[in-house]
Amino acid sequence: MLTNVTRLKGLAVQATDGELGTVDDLYFDDETWTIRYLTVETGWLPGRHVLISPISVVRTDWQARRLDVALTKRQIENSRDIDTRQPVSRQHEAAHLSYYGYPYYWGGPYLWGTAVYPAGLAVPTIASREALAEKIRTQSIDSHLRSSAAVTGYSIDAFDGEIGHLDGFLVDEKAWAIRYIEVATRNWWPGKKVLLSPAWIERVSWADSRVYVGLTRGAIKEAPEYIDSMPITREYENRLYFHYGRPPYWLHEAEHKASYSLSGV
Repeated sequence: MLTNVTRLKGLAVQATDGELGTVDDLYFDDETWTIRYLTVETGWLPGRHVLISPISVVRTDWQARRLDVALTKRQIENSRDIDTRQPVSRQHEAAHLSYYGYPYYWGGPYLWGTAVYPAGLAVPTIASREALAEKIRTQSIDSHLRSSAAVTGYSIDAFDGEIGHLDGFLVDEKAWAIRYIEVATRNWWPGKKVLLSPAWIERVSWADSRVYVGLTRGAIKEAPEYIDSMPITREYENRLYFHYGRPPYWLHEAEHKASYSLSGV
């Protein structure tokens, strides 16, 4: 199921022994466009914001507007402080994940390292933690986390000019992957919104607050309209990918899994 990020913000976060607070923002990895952390504004620790990994999420109760996590209030209270107003470094991430006993998500071939979904990292083995600890010592220490709130509003540029601005994100609840960015094109085509896959983004200029996509304005103008009050169906997704002549993400991921399995890794 695909969910708009705006629905995630404001959800009450429920620990195993009480309410932690509410979701305030989300951090995504700008290499894989996957949500890595939720920023939670705590209600019982005044002025403190904490990071919660999707690895800890047990379920989302949309009717109750609640996110259940497999954490205790004491774990949160004793966790290391992270200034969410500053960039979250890879060292901060390593310390944060190690505190909760989670392996590093950047240690494997899938969106979540050695797991396809974050739930697969919830109960890591000692061997996996040791192996991934060795990898972080040999890999880049640069983090690629971006705030969804900070990126919202970025200009979107096609091959032949600006087409609108980034107005939101649609997230796969199971993988916590950003499947689409929502583009408002009302400056050119009043009232119309369209969806673009992160896979079609050629580069992002963080300094200039601009996203460059490998498409033409004409192709985007003729794309199936996105109506945010209606659910995203697979039929709509198929029409979207057919329009752009691009393979859908679910086929790409299935091929990746198959090739990885055949390699014997």
